[in-house]
Amino acid sequence: KSSGINAEWPLRPGFNKDVTHTGMKRRIENPRIVMLDCNLEYKKGESQTNMEFMQETDFRKILQLEENYIKDICDDIIALKPDLVLTEKGVSDLAQHFLLKAGITAVRRLRKSDMNRVARAVGGQIVHRTEELKDSDVGTECGLFEVKKFGDEYFTFLTKCKNPKACTILLRGASKDVLMEVERNLLDAMNVARNVMIDPFLVPGGGAVEAAVAHRLIEKSKEIQGVGQWPYRALAEALRIIPKTLMQNCGVNTIRTMTNLTAKHATTGSTWGVDGETGNIVDMEDFGVWDTLQVKSQVFKTAIETAILLLRIDDIVSGVKKQSDIDAEKMAGKFQAANPQEGPEE
Repeated sequence: KSSGINAEWPLRPGFNKDVTHTGMKRRIENPRIVMLDCNLEYKKGESQTNMEFMQETDFRKILQLEENYIKDICDDIIALKPDLVLTEKGVSDLAQHFLLKAGITAVRRLRKSDMNRVARAVGGQIVHRTEELKDSDVGTECGLFEVKKFGDEYFTFLTKCKNPKACTILLRGASKDVLMEVERNLLDAMNVARNVMIDPFLVPGGGAVEAAVAHRLIEKSKEIQGVGQWPYRALAEALRIIPKTLMQNCGVNTIRTMTNLTAKHATTGSTWGVDGETGNIVDMEDFGVWDTLQVKSQVFKTAIETAILLLRIDDIVSGVKKQSDIDAEKMAGKFQAANPQEGPEE
């Protein structure tokens, strides 16, 4: 949210909602939580509905039926003695009145994804009809329900859960651009952590892997005679673009620095790379910059497959004659048919 001048990451289940009535509690310790997927208001017709009244009392009867329906729904909820009601649909003013009288706080119009996370964090089940509510459906694993205000908006948090299996990360920044940048960085960091958990292997960063693979390809190409060595050299030159780009960004002498990096890989080891701030050649194992093996191998595979795809397309295109060449051949054939060459005179 674009509010405040800092960024915070409170890891707790929460959502961008406030209580439905100002008189309801905004802080409850050890709440009993009921989660619903139904309206707490009178059902309206799915299409146009017309009602014809013959007497004055008929309109009052309709209003009384609506009130009785809302009261029955609220009585089903109040029977379980909850402290907090969360619903994905709406809550009418009359339902708010009955719940407020019973000392129950209500929050409405939660997203389906938020409701699923809350159910995982606090226990209990999401119920679709109030008539089907049971005591086992009530979530009791939340230690504190509280509503906080950040900037101009209210946020609801469910904290101190016994066994939380979900959380909400709230990012705050001075502007939308700052928030988008923070979000991108956070997603990148989370994906890196996920990749390390799935494939727990790391490789040195700073262009060290590209420089090492390029050096091995050059050495391999020296063992091959003829044209067969050029694919190895072409791939090696392509891989060297990564460390060269890092050097150019730092403003150092690219040719001299690249020569030093190649010499390091040829003599001392394969963990030498480029410092992205100064442009110096450093040992990435000591410098502490690493990449995940899963991402790096996927980058290599994608680059090579894309190059192969482009080469295949070039072969196909080059094997097809242009329409202008075909038309020219046809015209030449017609000209020869109209003017056949005469044989030599005897």
